[in-house]
Amino acid sequence: MRPTAKDLAEAAGVSLATVDRVLNDRPNVSARASRRVQEAIEKIGFVRNLAAVALARNKIYRFRFVLPSKGDQYLLELLNRVGEASRTLKSDLTEITVDQIATDDPYQLSRHLAAIETEEVDGVAVMAPESPQVRDALSRLMTRGIHLVQFLSGQEKLKTADFVGVDNFAAGATAGRIIGRFLGKEPGKIMIVAETMVARDSIERRRGFDSIINEQFPHLRALPSLETYGDRSRAAAIIQNVVARHHDIRAAYVMSPESRIPVSAISEHADLQKVTVVVHERTPFSEEALRTGRIDAIIAQDPGHAVRSAVRIMRARADLRDPIAAQEKIRIEVLLKENL
Repeated sequence: MRPTAKDLAEAAGVSLATVDRVLNDRPNVSARASRRVQEAIEKIGFVRNLAAVALARNKIYRFRFVLPSKGDQYLLELLNRVGEASRTLKSDLTEITVDQIATDDPYQLSRHLAAIETEEVDGVAVMAPESPQVRDALSRLMTRGIHLVQFLSGQEKLKTADFVGVDNFAAGATAGRIIGRFLGKEPGKIMIVAETMVARDSIERRRGFDSIINEQFPHLRALPSLETYGDRSRAAAIIQNVVARHHDIRAAYVMSPESRIPVSAISEHADLQKVTVVVHERTPFSEEALRTGRIDAIIAQDPGHAVRSAVRIMRARADLRDPIAAQEKIRIEVLLKENL
């Protein structure tokens, strides 16, 4: 059986009250008594039951997700998963809230992050494009003792914060491999579509994609990235222009998690039966498009796993312990019509 605090007190030759003061870093403990308790911990393999401690103290974990205010079906899926986690973990003394903010405005987002008080939350999971303003605001958040998780999209120079999401370079390389193999040896061009190339996930996916296409499929040419900014009319205009200028487009790679607007625009100006289309993230639209042959593959990550992973990491940090790295690794899933 797991050693108890009483067993620890007996092994250290001190009172139960002394053990409690040492474990909870309280004053009025001699250096000698503290050393004896620490040695006994190592000797008998004592591990604190953090859930029991939290329950005994009636400690409530307060976590917050900061997500974009603008999005489509994938954002709705994330919100549903956060809501699901909130309902499930309420009995586990965990409160999860959501702030939706214009994350494409770095100044507004930075002000919002600066206004978060340490008394309000223990941890924050933030999904936002990269910018110096946001990176500095997140750094200040950690300095104030709030545990941070970069959620699905991170800041390149904020290495000390935890990150939840797939390896985006590998995800882009996977897309390059799929398109390269699907197209065969005939030359052609590949249209690349993103919501914004400010987002770290899009930058990494583009780098991974280019690394495979340039090295292994030199007969294919990836065109410059198109940025839709999530705007339907802009997407239609820029995609129409590219299709009109390049008559040998044989594939399209949609790097953003919301694929409905770009794929709909592509279908208006190109024959999807002749163009290989690969998108990111499983949504009702991308599922239906895959079933009907409008797209050829989805590169996905489980949003429920990502939300639960972010919560587990924030909980671990709040308990001053390391997360289980293997448990929090988000897998890259490749979905075809045949394995939906």
